Amino acid sequence: MAESSRRSNDARRSLDERDPREEEKTVFLDQSVQKENAVAPASSNFENSPPVSIAAYCLASISMTVVNKYVVSGDAWNLHFLYLAIQAAVCIGTIAVCKYAGVINSIAPLEQERAKKWFPISCLLVGMIYTGNRSLQYLSVPVYTIFKNLTIIAIAYGEVWVFGSKVTPMTLSSFLLMVLSSMVAAWADVKSAMAGDSKSNDLATLTAGYFWMACNVVCTATYVLGMRKTIHKLQFKDWDTMFYNNLLTIPIVIVMSLITEDWSGANFARNFPAETRNSIFIGMIYSGVAAIGISFCSAWCIRVTSSTTYSMVGALNKLPIAISGLIFFSAPVTVGSVSAIFLGFVSGLVYAYAKVQQSREAKESLPVAKDDVELSERTASNPKP
Repeated sequence: MAESSRRSNDARRSLDERDPREEEKTVFLDQSVQKENAVAPASSNFENSPPVSIAAYCLASISMTVVNKYVVSGDAWNLHFLYLAIQAAVCIGTIAVCKYAGVINSIAPLEQERAKKWFPISCLLVGMIYTGNRSLQYLSVPVYTIFKNLTIIAIAYGEVWVFGSKVTPMTLSSFLLMVLSSMVAAWADVKSAMAGDSKSNDLATLTAGYFWMACNVVCTATYVLGMRKTIHKLQFKDWDTMFYNNLLTIPIVIVMSLITEDWSGANFARNFPAETRNSIFIGMIYSGVAAIGISFCSAWCIRVTSSTTYSMVGALNKLPIAISGLIFFSAPVTVGSVSAIFLGFVSGLVYAYAKVQQSREAKESLPVAKDDVELSERTASNPKP
């Protein structure tokens, strides 16, 4: 009994004689653990938040279009291939940083045989982006956005021809609305030009814009169909596609720039005026980073929501992109232009709903087709990887 009492007193004395610094250290460690436990769920909630992923995808998509329009909208701008070279170089640099930081787990190594098979796809990508930038140079953002819907029609019927897909009656209805919205947009554009609206382009400029837009529809559909066919053969993932696309694109656009574009000091001075030079360079760099951002946010959005939600977001995103053109570039606001934007928005919703129905039917009838359906939805909503 006495021995037990002595041990109790020794233990109490030991507690009383503890170093205060040890007590502070223990308290600090306890607080750190509590903070880590509090931060971990918050970070996890952020990464798995559907609203955050959707907002990030929309922001990347809208900013990419607006920045591209800003860079190529100068009256003297004629260095499109050089712009593509800078974009591709920034993309490769961003991919390397993401790989080093652990954001990207793995990338397919560069192999000669794979590069040979993918090289035609990279050439088609150059054609798609080049014609897209040329049309964006001459057309307003709302008109450009509306006419981009026509690429969905071209891709859909290309899939019918190449892969044996089908076009449902509801999908066909959305296509008719897309064509109608494009006709209304063109009519409003031409009417504003003929009326001498100071905010509108002249007829010659509009004609050039529509020509390049038609070329872009063909190039985009060909690129998407070719990519879908080749990507299964090489078993590429999203980051592999971006890596090969941008790496193989650089020599193509540099050679094309050296052959077709004027690299004289006088021409560079016209394309990069002193008062806007820094902002143009920032825009060019940002567009390269945004291209990676769109791909990352697309995968993020699908991961935390579904391909169905992603398809709907792609349709709804057309409206803020068109409105951004009215806000940032003072595109003419007329009954015709607003009606065209509304029709284009509705056609996108109808198309997204039709794809949802088609996706459900495909999953119920043939589960193996799931990957093909999701790839078709993603490439139609966002053809550039």
